[in-house]
Amino acid sequence: MPSKHAEPPEVVRRRKLGKPLSNGTFGFLLTLPAVVMFGAIVLYPLAGSLSTSLFKQSLVIPGRSFAGLDNFKHVLENEFWPVLENTLVFTGLGTIAPFVIGFALALALNTQMKGRAVLRGMFLFPWVIPGVVVSFAWLWIFNANYGLLNGLLVRLGLIDAPVSWLGEPGTAMMAVIVAKTWASFPWIMVMLLAGLQTVPSVLHEAAAMDGAGTIRRFWHVTLPHLRGIIGVVILLELIWNFQHFDTIYVLTGGGPAGATTTFAVAVYETAFKGFDLGQAGALGALWMLLLSVLVVFYVRMAER
Repeated sequence: MPSKHAEPPEVVRRRKLGKPLSNGTFGFLLTLPAVVMFGAIVLYPLAGSLSTSLFKQSLVIPGRSFAGLDNFKHVLENEFWPVLENTLVFTGLGTIAPFVIGFALALALNTQMKGRAVLRGMFLFPWVIPGVVVSFAWLWIFNANYGLLNGLLVRLGLIDAPVSWLGEPGTAMMAVIVAKTWASFPWIMVMLLAGLQTVPSVLHEAAAMDGAGTIRRFWHVTLPHLRGIIGVVILLELIWNFQHFDTIYVLTGGGPAGATTTFAVAVYETAFKGFDLGQAGALGALWMLLLSVLVVFYVRMAER
């Protein structure tokens, strides 16, 4: 005989399925795979690198011994400051130059000029080519013996003899920055062009009716509207340039005489050519500390 207080089928089904997950537990389970991957790919190697910086360890000699802060002391007394100077020069100029070019092209392509759709595709071409391929192309352009640049300048009468652009400390860094600028300006152009297309046209029309010219509308209407995206673009480019490797290594390998040796190249050279993992780890730890300052600025700006 059935019970007078029989439970509804929905209640019985929920009891069989168990207690439902809370929103917090469900969210944690969704993020758990990403957290595990982040720990395995980022945190574990980072912890290993920081640990290695405290030991005297070589790639050719088995074993290691505790060195404390000796690796940091050696790095700070020798290559750190020249490498920091080179990195700051490359990062600064390698950010300013593509930003100026990208912004100028974005402003031009935001007008009603003919063929702007074709030009957008053409200007994106350097961005879609792999960085190593771009670097080898510029290696041929800057070659002292058969490079395109020297051949062109000699024919135009601007130089009397070929110049070793990548072999002289005074020109090597500029050559690397030119190559990096050519590969970087397209993405900056795209980001700024997207921002320009969100500026309400009514603001420009109202400013024009008030007597504002093109330059005043640019300073008082366009730039304030793009302030956020400009900050993000510049910070991202600074972060990427601060850890850039392939263009510098392919073109100069950090030379001549260390004139283009940045942190990325110095860590690679110390670890895989000097075979000193301890000093490479110490140099990498200092590099990460400086890079984290830019990352903090980027996170704070992104939150705004």
